[in-house]
Amino acid sequence: MSEAGGRDDCRMSAGLGGKTESQVYSATSDTLFSNHTTQTGAHPLSLEWVFGMNPALPAFNLQDHDQLVVLYAGAHVGIIYNHTTNSQHILQGHCRPISCMCVSEDRRWIATADQGPKSTVMIWDSYSGIPVQTLFGCHTEGVVNAMAFSGDTKYLVTLGAEEVQCVCIWDWTNEKEKPLWFTELSPKHGFHDNIIFNPNDSTQLLSTSEKHVLVYSRALGSLQYFALKLKEQSTLAGESFSQSVFHWRKSQIITASTAGSLVVWNVMEDFDANQSFPEDRIQLICIQKDPITALAVIDSCIVIGDTRGHIHFYDGEFLLLTWYSKLNLDAIVSISFSKECTEGYQEDCSPEAKPLILRNFVVSTVSSIVHVNTQKGTSQILLHENGEPQHAVACHPSQSAVAMGNQRGILKVWDYDNKVIISSRVFETEKQIQCVTFDPQGLYLAVGFESGAVHILNPSTLQSDPEEVFHFTNDSIQHITFSSDSKYLATADAGKAVTVLRLQTSKGSVPCWTFMGRYHSHYKPIKDLLFGMHLDSTQPRLLSLGMDCRLVEYDLENSDVNKLLILSSERIEQSAVPLCMTWCPPFSAEQFLLVASDQYKIKLFNSTTKMCRKTVLGPTYGSPVKKVVVLPISVEPKMNSHYLAYITEDKVGLQILPLDGNPYKSSALICHPTGVFAFACSHDGRYLFTAGGSDCTVMSWEISTDALEASAALGGKDMVPFYTLLEGGRDGKFYRILSLLSSFVFRRWRTSSTTALSAIKALTPWRNVKRRPKSPCQMYPL
Repeated sequence: MSEAGGRDDCRMSAGLGGKTESQVYSATSDTLFSNHTTQTGAHPLSLEWVFGMNPALPAFNLQDHDQLVVLYAGAHVGIIYNHTTNSQHILQGHCRPISCMCVSEDRRWIATADQGPKSTVMIWDSYSGIPVQTLFGCHTEGVVNAMAFSGDTKYLVTLGAEEVQCVCIWDWTNEKEKPLWFTELSPKHGFHDNIIFNPNDSTQLLSTSEKHVLVYSRALGSLQYFALKLKEQSTLAGESFSQSVFHWRKSQIITASTAGSLVVWNVMEDFDANQSFPEDRIQLICIQKDPITALAVIDSCIVIGDTRGHIHFYDGEFLLLTWYSKLNLDAIVSISFSKECTEGYQEDCSPEAKPLILRNFVVSTVSSIVHVNTQKGTSQILLHENGEPQHAVACHPSQSAVAMGNQRGILKVWDYDNKVIISSRVFETEKQIQCVTFDPQGLYLAVGFESGAVHILNPSTLQSDPEEVFHFTNDSIQHITFSSDSKYLATADAGKAVTVLRLQTSKGSVPCWTFMGRYHSHYKPIKDLLFGMHLDSTQPRLLSLGMDCRLVEYDLENSDVNKLLILSSERIEQSAVPLCMTWCPPFSAEQFLLVASDQYKIKLFNSTTKMCRKTVLGPTYGSPVKKVVVLPISVEPKMNSHYLAYITEDKVGLQILPLDGNPYKSSALICHPTGVFAFACSHDGRYLFTAGGSDCTVMSWEISTDALEASAALGGKDMVPFYTLLEGGRDGKFYRILSLLSSFVFRRWRTSSTTALSAIKALTPWRNVKRRPKSPCQMYPL
């Protein structure tokens, strides 16, 4: 598709006419980052940065002429990363993890698909970052497994992952809800995981499974396909295929195998699709011994990448032109070339030494994205991640630094203002970092591991003395926290036990951590661990909360070395299961402990008597709140300066304090569709960081309390926000029934000595409250 044609289709798809031009229509390749500004304040939480990537999906080279721009995926978003300016533009729109992506040949259009039950495909303009088309329910019985643009960019093909796979071709530039052509694949052809158009003929397509190659054609008005079959007794029958491409000049299809060879199919027009492919038309070329994981055709060259991280270029006769074997890469996932040709020439490896023009390219592996400049023969690491689940995240108490650890034992500390790594460490003996935390003074960084080990590090160097490595259990460390005076460190492990360490200080000696004891204080998993301070002193206090509904407080004052004592153990719930707790800000002289349960309720307990003093409806966003933290008070406190941040199973949100059950005082959005494991707040309350576990990402969210206050104000005052909790609201049938029953109960209570109609009062005797049906608000106006 030409640039002018692409713009015309863009204007058509955007539904614009007359003299008005859209931002998409007027955008150029320099638009996205030249005027790149974050829209702060528009939402309570705005996704500001994504640390990490999806190692299973390819990366694409969008620009590398004036600035170096690449596209990759992380969790449920696409990331356009400008390495030149070290900035990101995040493509937000999916609610489920991204399953596949593709870009047009001119790099103008991006397509992303998710793993939802009814997979959604979104097409974006890479110049402006704006979505221009959304295809809902592309494959209702399965996710989109692969997709590709045609050479002219007019069509988009999607390949589903259903039990009976379906191939659909969409005219995405028009407002059509159904595909123009589609066909179902016979299960006997295996599971196909990639599909492409013929760059020279948009009526032809190609897909590959482990044992079969399917060639599609819509030349006759419908989408038909035939399989390239091998005879069972063929010497090639043992080959397992990975990818296939069209030859740029000949009527050939080239298929890569996991054995390191290429299979060349000489397809003729007289071929009968119902017959096995003639073996004399098949050519097996043993290129190498390593499995081929990436295959591409560019500028009359065949390019292959393998599991050793090597890249080789071949001509049309499969003669080696050049190769890259010293990039020190892992197994290659994809190779994406620049749309601009490299200026100058490079001599190939053939005896004739013909001049060879090569494009710069981007290589994605399971752990990194690398840009290769073919003219200079240099490579540059654009992104280096380890592709491991991220379970731990913590923020420094006074600096713009965030620590994150993954399941490979790699700990990194980032400067989240400048987006650079400050320090990192790979733990050789310990793996699977489960939790990290800074002490309130920023002097220590504690790390808990799956093996039960605890390391206390210097935050600047990430190093520790051998005496500051503890291993008192083989159970995984689930929670770790410091006291406010940095003199105590407590951990809770999967063995339902709490371990406490104390910092011993004496004149003339270096402070050292001493083991105080490990107490098996719960009979069900521990959900939270919290330090606090006594009301009448500055002595720290420690509490643990378990799924056994018990709130346990430990006697730190009377505990000694190897002698950890319990002060109290109270059952705080009967039917609900408590999930997390935190200290409530001091709105009164009474000190409260805030506890959230699996029944979407939040309770305030007196910190001394452990009595429940208040119960309110908590955030209701699909799953209960599982972790909470009170945001630090801003430097310039406003009228309402207390806010609560929380995470549910897959969302992150904000809540205005004090709690009253008003649904408009809470806001949440999806942060990690496959589950969020941990989160932390920056020391100045500007950012939240969420760790996504299996999606291998940590996300940074910018906080705007003004947007949350505006949302609460729009919800109404007094009882108006609570009416929305009733079915049908204030005008609904349920509210009218409640009003009539209230009147009936009141009149029944009144003496029947007079027949005069009395004015209805908003007063109901306590003994008649039981006659009134409970409402979802869980409140009764008296």
